[in-house]
Amino acid sequence: MATVARDGSRSIFPRTSTWSMATMSAAAAPPPLVGVIMGSRSDYDVLAAAIEILTELRVPHEARIVSAHRTPDLMFEYAASAEQRGLRVIIAAAGGAAHLPGMVAAKTIVPVLGVPVPATMLNGVDSLLSIVQMPRGVPVGTLAIGKPGAANAALLAAMIVANDDPALRERLRAWRAARSEEVLGQRLP
Repeated sequence: MATVARDGSRSIFPRTSTWSMATMSAAAAPPPLVGVIMGSRSDYDVLAAAIEILTELRVPHEARIVSAHRTPDLMFEYAASAEQRGLRVIIAAAGGAAHLPGMVAAKTIVPVLGVPVPATMLNGVDSLLSIVQMPRGVPVGTLAIGKPGAANAALLAAMIVANDDPALRERLRAWRAARSEEVLGQRLP
């Protein structure tokens, strides 16, 4: 079922963002700059690491289920409309055959960061190989398997957005400094 936006345009996916800050209402939230998409709800456990970091860094983002195999029309519309909607980066996670990142990258010039999900008995190696082996001309920045890859995808997305946002650059510097302090504060038994 299509939804109709205020400007009269039609879409088959909801235009709501999942991003908000405690001090802002959902209606006042800025438009998302990073899209976080996954093939199914079961991928959320991996992508939660990315969403947490984007939220901590106050990077406006949205998170949606967009399946390459079960909702291909939604996937194509999401990718084709990403630039026009103002997305600067898309983080796409998938397990198994892991076609989502590559198919999204084929339909947009917005950078796509692929996160392999350990969803099969191959523990994500199948997904990693699927995402990393893109043909020339359709790049996908491929991250590590699982939660570490999701966290690094969020940081990389924030770094891309920070190219035009000095305040975000400072938040990234502070985030890294805090991680250094955590390590320096660790003691062995």
